[in-house]
Amino acid sequence: MANLSLLVIFPFLMAYAASRDLLTMLIPNTVSIALAVAFAAFAIGSGLGWIELAGHLGAGGVTLSVTFTLFAFGLIGGGDAKLAAATALWIGFDHLAEYLLLASVSGGALTLGLLAMRSLPLPGAVARLPFALHLHDAKTGVPYGIALALAALLILPETVIWTRSLGV
Repeated sequence: MANLSLLVIFPFLMAYAASRDLLTMLIPNTVSIALAVAFAAFAIGSGLGWIELAGHLGAGGVTLSVTFTLFAFGLIGGGDAKLAAATALWIGFDHLAEYLLLASVSGGALTLGLLAMRSLPLPGAVARLPFALHLHDAKTGVPYGIALALAALLILPETVIWTRSLGV
């Protein structure tokens, strides 16, 4: 069950969060809750020690505190804040800085790409897609869940829980 959470459930939920954010500009609370529940199942199934568990919970808590503050100031969306915190549970403190840096850099690239796209008219076939019209609107934010998911999927294989679970 632990490897199932790590290899299937986590990547699926991250891809789902990214695609939902792209299509609707919303990341459902159920995604972040499912990530937390899957982490709990992973922690129990893999025999994660209390000290390691405290580190992962601490990473999630610190990330939630920071991202909730950013949300309160209107700098990020609430779904992004919860997704980042739920992801930090999996990443832990060892690679949290790398995860947040990669999410920031990829989020910046995504933002620049959207700004460039928004400066051009949409091609005819794409202009009929409601999500493309919404995404193209300058008043619409940035689906930052894409950057958070990308960073998580790139960083997780570097973590201690990954290498230990898979014997890498």
